[in-house]
Amino acid sequence: MAVTTGTEAPDFTLFSNKMEAFTLSEHRGQKNVLLLFFPGAFTSVCTTELNTVNGELDIFGGDDTQVAGVSTDSPFALEEFRNLHKFDFPLLSDHDGDVSALYGAKYDHDFTPMKLDRISKRSAFVIDKAGIVQYAEVLDNAGELPDFDTIKQVLASL
Repeated sequence: MAVTTGTEAPDFTLFSNKMEAFTLSEHRGQKNVLLLFFPGAFTSVCTTELNTVNGELDIFGGDDTQVAGVSTDSPFALEEFRNLHKFDFPLLSDHDGDVSALYGAKYDHDFTPMKLDRISKRSAFVIDKAGIVQYAEVLDNAGELPDFDTIKQVLASL
């Protein structure tokens, strides 16, 4: 079931590339959260997406918003990816794909001839300080990028 705008964001705990726990609900009342689900570290479109956000972190993150990337890659691969590109936000490992599925951001088994059913769809969710989803975008085409302009507008309005 997909997470939609106006609903409460499902809580989760995932581990970051630094092996630290990231629990969504711990940000409630403190910061908005921009969750960026992405298919795979070290791929061209994912690298472009995360570098775009990192390059404008003052707009996407700022003082009021915590940015976090989510992928089904291992925390160890994410650590290398983060270090190589110097991302200034955590990358979270959803290695079993449960959180991606919870958010409606996971490919099903028919995604490729290889049946890669553990891969996150490129998706963006803006969650306000109250834990309510203010923006939800799930892309079926992994070659597309989220609508960064709309994400910026939503974040600016919070």
